[in-house]
Amino acid sequence: MSRQTTTATTTQRTVTVFDTGAHRPVVAKDDTWITTGRAARELGLRRTEFDLAVRLGRIRTEPGRTAGERRIARAEIERLRAGPDFPEALRRSVHAVGTAEGSALLGVAKTRFTRLARLGLVVPVAFHLNRYRAVVWLYLADELRLFGDDEKNAALLTGRMSEGLRGLLDSGIDLRPRNWRSRHLGFLLREAEEPWARAGAVASFLDPLHVAQVVRDPYERSHVNGFRRRPPGGGNPDSPGAQIAADLMTARDPDEIAWLRADLARLVDEARGHRPAPRPSTSRPSTCRPFSSRPFSSRPFSSRPSSSRPSTSRPFPSHRTASAVEPPASRRPVLGAPPARPAAPARPDTPAATDRAGRRGLLARWRHRTVRSAGRP
Repeated sequence: MSRQTTTATTTQRTVTVFDTGAHRPVVAKDDTWITTGRAARELGLRRTEFDLAVRLGRIRTEPGRTAGERRIARAEIERLRAGPDFPEALRRSVHAVGTAEGSALLGVAKTRFTRLARLGLVVPVAFHLNRYRAVVWLYLADELRLFGDDEKNAALLTGRMSEGLRGLLDSGIDLRPRNWRSRHLGFLLREAEEPWARAGAVASFLDPLHVAQVVRDPYERSHVNGFRRRPPGGGNPDSPGAQIAADLMTARDPDEIAWLRADLARLVDEARGHRPAPRPSTSRPSTCRPFSSRPFSSRPFSSRPSSSRPSTSRPFPSHRTASAVEPPASRRPVLGAPPARPAAPARPDTPAATDRAGRRGLLARWRHRTVRSAGRP
């Protein structure tokens, strides 16, 4: 008889079968799903590069067993490995650069590159904060190469900009946060799996006041807020860096806010038709025993007719009286009269007693001496 032992882990399942004839274990691994950390190591990517590849759709992920967890199929890893020029091609497709390297790729100065980014001609793909809490925008190197190779953009890379573009720059326009929000919203919508999650993705870019104005029902609004996504970067939500990231993720332009509000209202209507938002139960089971439907009688208990079955419990009187409280006479303890207090002896009017009483004070002694001297012959 053979014996089978199974050991399950998060990323793989190992099955060991013992053969009674050869007594040699045969190990079979079922790596259908792997975690994101292991997938990044097998693909030769840093974690930031792997996360960017997932956002751009280069790597397809699936929801894990717990909320917020993502996993990758083994077939997806094999597909990427089978691609041409692996892993250099995959790493090159997710290579992000800053302003200095991006301006070098386009062959322009840093100031011109910043102006092109402010005008929205080059779109950032991510951002991070440096040690001075300044926002550093990152751009895909492949997209910058395509922008530089296009002949239509030659006038933007060399020479003087047009009067209209200079007027926009003088007005203080900066479309980098808005373009990044639009790009990040597309990633969140692709990752969402149900209508309520898509509504929460749109609500992540609106101020809570705007969400409350669009979603009037408090239970639906609470359900939508449960799917709101935090800004990328992690960390403590109350930290200064997290507050800067939250400000970048919140829409500020009136036309962008109006577009997001309309999209949120549409997605909430679709989610409401798909599955209503959870609400508290209206009927709660009562824990108290219901009252008897028989009306209460105003007659005293003693006047009610006794039942045919003898009652073993002592009836409780309708009101207590002094006679009911007092114990029976046969059970009262017999106590004798308390002894009388002896009367104080009368004060004798003898001279000795008078002499003793008069010594209590100087005036009394003087009076006593006067009485004695008057009584002598």
